Parts: sequence; structure tokens; C-alpha cells
Amino acid sequence: MDEQDAIATLSALAQASRLRAFRLLVERGETTVPAGEIARELGIPHNTMSVHLAVLTRSGLIDSHREGRSIRYGINVDGIKSVFRYLVDDCCGGHPELCSPITELLNPAAYAGAISPDRMRRS
Repeated sequence: MDEQDAIATLSALAQASRLRAFRLLVERGETTVPAGEIARELGIPHNTMSVHLAVLTRSGLIDSHREGRSIRYGINVDGIKSVFRYLVDDCCGGHPELCSPITELLNPAAYAGAISPDRMRRS
């Protein structure tokens, strides 16, 4: 990821409806969600939500696939990791131990322990 990619990716989250949609998909984890369900849960008109989901998809933060007549969306873990890695690359002026709480988020095993059991059950 280069600077322009990072700007485009972060810009996709710099809008309230898109941020809410992204967070909803992060909550769902590996479960994909139909576009209509996302729109209903967030109280956003379907056509408006489609535009927001397209922006998030182009940013690389989420993926989509067609299932019958609907399009389902889910997180793109590699895209999320990529932007985090870009942000913490060359972290802390040669003192990587200062950034370890941040870089640990890129380790799925460490992150799994940080998710509360209640949130895991909702997925």
C-alpha cells in the first residue's frame, strides 16, 4: 500500500454511514450480510446504501459477492491489515516495543482474546 492507497482507504471511512456499515460488517466477522439487511439495520435508503457499499468495496475494506438476486458484503481482512500495516510501518522511531499494543492487533490469535464472549456469540 502506498500513500495514495491509504488516503483512498481512510477516506472511505470518513463518512458516517460508511463507517457505520463497515463497523456492522466487522461485528459480523466472517458472516456476509445482504445489502438490504445492512440498509435496514442502519436506517439508510437502499439506493444510498448501495453507493456507500460500493465506495467501501473499491477501498478494499470489504468484499462482495452475488448470491441469487442479492449482493452480500463482508469484511476484507487482508485489506484491513494492509491499511493498519501502512499506518504502523516504521513505528516509533526505531523502538518497535512502543507500538506492540498496536501491532498485536494484526495477529489474529492475540486479537481473538480481546473479543468479548458476548460479541462472539452475536456473530
